[in-house]
Amino acid sequence: MRKRVLRYLLALLGTGVAGALVFLFIFMRPLPVEVAHPAENVPIQVFGLGTVEARILSKIGFEVSAALVELHADHGERVKEGDILARLHSAEQEARLDKAGAGEVNAEAAVKMAEAAVGKARAVLAQKKQVNRRKQALIAKQTVSVEAAEEAQLEEDVAAAELAVAVSDVEVAKATVEDAKAQYEYEKVLLDHHTLRAPYDAIVVQRHKELGSVLTAGEPLFTLVAPETVWALAYVDEARAGDIRVGEPAEVRLRSLPRQMFEGHVIRVGIESDRVSEERRVYIACDRCPESFHLGEQAEVFITTGVLDKALLVPETAVEHFNGTEGMVWTVEDGELKRRKVAFGQRTLDSRLEITDGLPEGARVVSALRPGLREGRAAKVLEETLP
Repeated sequence: MRKRVLRYLLALLGTGVAGALVFLFIFMRPLPVEVAHPAENVPIQVFGLGTVEARILSKIGFEVSAALVELHADHGERVKEGDILARLHSAEQEARLDKAGAGEVNAEAAVKMAEAAVGKARAVLAQKKQVNRRKQALIAKQTVSVEAAEEAQLEEDVAAAELAVAVSDVEVAKATVEDAKAQYEYEKVLLDHHTLRAPYDAIVVQRHKELGSVLTAGEPLFTLVAPETVWALAYVDEARAGDIRVGEPAEVRLRSLPRQMFEGHVIRVGIESDRVSEERRVYIACDRCPESFHLGEQAEVFITTGVLDKALLVPETAVEHFNGTEGMVWTVEDGELKRRKVAFGQRTLDSRLEITDGLPEGARVVSALRPGLREGRAAKVLEETLP
């Protein structure tokens, strides 16, 4: 009986010793860890997802209503400023223009008649003045009656009034000429509105109507785009958009050309952010553009906001209790593990954080969390490929 108890105790003792050895091997041996290495010339980039758009995109049409009788442009064609794109039926307006032209001729003839009437009125006035002077002279000699002298004076006054009326008629006739000219120009402008011209050098994106269609005033007939104003509109998270400035370099990758990157630069940063998605609009102008473009195509944008000459970067996954500016990291100091609260600066596109403060001299930062990390435990630094 005693031998059996002794063997049982020896077995328990052996199991305890083995467990202790296993515990010491697993939990007390130096823990192998990976550490971050300083990196040089690290680009700080911001990512945005957006579409290909254009700053100058116009839907143009006629300012008057009529049937479409001519079309001179179609989808994909390039047009120059002033090129005729289309015409409306204009016979009715041409008749109005001819009528206005005739009215102008009539008004000019009326001016000539009024001026002739002025000349006649001046001649009559001159004759009446001469008669009146003679009779006024004769009445002093009492060779004519007072009544005759008064009648001569009255006739001179009437002739002077008739001359004033004739002069006024000339001014009225001249005003009528100006009104007729304005009416003619108005009808001419309306006739010109029956011809649609390109407002700038452009590419026809779409033609909305065909020959014979009756268009209303302002109804779009063509959609035009100025090709030199094509840009990428990217939506960037507000949390990442704070350092974006106009002029900063950027790269654009189109969904249809995933293996190519097109160079550009920031040309505009939207003043108003989207209140729902909390994103900022950033516009990228193309420096090296593709041969063709497709409005609305999805585009991935990478904006370089700066370059770190030299920095110690740690993956965000290796940071505990990160609040955007500070967090806790594990370090290896004199061969032992420590926890340190450090401050962070820039964030790279691959989610690495720049440590700016909080590390003692000689401390190395653990770059990958793993089980078994605890303060005071011995650690063995594993060599890894530099980023």
